[in-house]
Amino acid sequence: MSRAASGTTIRSLSLIDGLVLTLLNEESGYFRQVPGWNLHCAVMGAALGELSLRSRIDTDMDSLILLDPTPTGDPALDPVLDKIAAESVQRNAQFWIERLAPDAESIIDMTLDRLVGLKILQHHEGEFWSLVGSAWRSGMQTGSDVGTAVEHVKTRISRAIFDNEIPDPRDIIIVCLIDTCDVLRFIFDLDEESEQRVKDICRMDLIGRAIADAVGQNIAGQLLRQSALSRPIPVVPLRKLVRSKHLRSGNVPALFAELQQEFGPVFEIRPPFMDNMIFLAGPDINHWVHRNGRMYLRARDYLEDFEKVYGGVGLLPALDGADHFRYRKSIQPAYSRTRLLDQMGDLFSYTRSELAKWKVGESRPLTTACRTLVNAAMSPITVGIESQDVRGDMHKFKERALKTHVGRTLPKFMLKTPGMRRRARLVDEITERVLNVHTRAQRAGLPADLADDLLTMHTNDRQFLPESNLRFVLSAPLIASMYVGDQLAFIVYAMLTQPDFYDKIRGEADALFADGDPDREAITGSGTDVTRRFIMECMRLYPIVPMSVRNVMNACEVEGCELSEGRRVFIAQTATHYMADLFPDPLTFDIDRYEAPRNEHVGTRYAPYGLGTHSCLGARLTEMYMMTNLLMMVHYFRIDIASRKAKLKIDPFPSMSPSKKLKLVVSEKRRELPA
Repeated sequence: MSRAASGTTIRSLSLIDGLVLTLLNEESGYFRQVPGWNLHCAVMGAALGELSLRSRIDTDMDSLILLDPTPTGDPALDPVLDKIAAESVQRNAQFWIERLAPDAESIIDMTLDRLVGLKILQHHEGEFWSLVGSAWRSGMQTGSDVGTAVEHVKTRISRAIFDNEIPDPRDIIIVCLIDTCDVLRFIFDLDEESEQRVKDICRMDLIGRAIADAVGQNIAGQLLRQSALSRPIPVVPLRKLVRSKHLRSGNVPALFAELQQEFGPVFEIRPPFMDNMIFLAGPDINHWVHRNGRMYLRARDYLEDFEKVYGGVGLLPALDGADHFRYRKSIQPAYSRTRLLDQMGDLFSYTRSELAKWKVGESRPLTTACRTLVNAAMSPITVGIESQDVRGDMHKFKERALKTHVGRTLPKFMLKTPGMRRRARLVDEITERVLNVHTRAQRAGLPADLADDLLTMHTNDRQFLPESNLRFVLSAPLIASMYVGDQLAFIVYAMLTQPDFYDKIRGEADALFADGDPDREAITGSGTDVTRRFIMECMRLYPIVPMSVRNVMNACEVEGCELSEGRRVFIAQTATHYMADLFPDPLTFDIDRYEAPRNEHVGTRYAPYGLGTHSCLGARLTEMYMMTNLLMMVHYFRIDIASRKAKLKIDPFPSMSPSKKLKLVVSEKRRELPA
């Protein structure tokens, strides 16, 4: 690094950096729609181009020659250089691009991480990226010119195309690569004259033309053989399902892990009187969905009918692409853990108010108790209202809607019964409650909540978030309290059936609240380490959303099997939680999995919050709700399972939850709750 006379920090961007920044579409938060193989070939072309510019290789239309095997010091380039140096036979650029294309994903990952580290890109939850505002002001040295990151990759190319400026070799190679991938016309508005100028630019540099031609030949070759070697999707015999102990117990992730081991990562189940179901499971599937799912799969199709139940269209769970990214960015602050940490006093107060209703000797259904406890704080903190009086009805309505329109395990008329019609009207009542307390006068001086953010979003763009969608989004926290409550119920059951862990969690709770309410540093620090890892292990064994449903929007080949456009697929992302090569002895409860050096949760193998663009936006927020509820519960009470002999049975639909037959007993009040 060096500094310009103005004091601006100047950094050097590689050709790969430039390609990634040029392909980044800030509207969608990811690369422009370049198919995976094409993108990989382009990235490897950029790597070869950078090695050529650094005088490590030379290439022309027929051959690629090693000039200097000395490492560059760039972790993205040196493995490529090592492989070229290790080859005893001289090859051409096309050979190397095809050979190295499978390694492109690791180079893309390193490049994105590097650009985030340089504060040029910002990483968002769900594997989205956008340009950091300060990157417009950070100086970047590129050759002899100094400009911004954007100027380097887009403005400079624009000048070369439209102002006939002479491009430098880096710009030429980037133009060649992007033109070969056929996305240049989506970045710039090209007319006939500018298209001719692009062709002229691509002929200016022999190395750039040779690499682009090699990339183009590999892209064309892949298209020709795309499905030639696809294999049939294996079918799981129904007797295999009937005999599975995991199906009988409701343990869906363990069932899919078992099926994946026998039938492979792509398999089909043909249930009677229902459409055939294609399932995807395994670590490679998780990685593919996380990285490439946005280009081949969409959520909208299977959620359309569910949206109509709430009178909405274009709700966040059903959005894909640029609209999904824009929506997430707009409301991300409302789902941040930081905002909740700023309101920990309210969280403690609301939780205590609900716990004060617990009486020694009484028993409560475990799932209902946890749902109620979570909602006691979540509803007022996120949308400013109390909703305990309608919580149960709202949860029943949501469950019925999911079973009829998503799981399709019930006929649609089951949502039209008198009881369900009455509950449907409660959605309007909840919406009205929220609107009544979110006037300008009543919100003055109060911290912004989710409802504030949503109503501002509605005011600013009534087409993107229309009034018809407010019924769903403003009642969403009651829906969320169902999911978070069910996950908390699994956690409480696991704690009560493992006395050693119960003692450790209670010890952390008592130390945390010994001198009054803890501050944000205390509750997020090492003093809650056991509780945090305990929750993580519960979410591995009992993930409440064990799979995702998508429709194939672009035909693709996954693990050797062809998925045709329009097919519905079920992504069993949590099947990996029960795979012994990823989580050794997976049926054993072991919180040390999440400590170094094991770190078994790192990567896409651990997926309780989903994968890719549709991963849970409030993951860290919900963990804080669950941890706080658990710690306060054991600090103020001694609790037990009503029957020590009671075994965990899981209700798998519409999401996983403990059997409603399990009951929680309040055995002792350990200390008085502050008023």
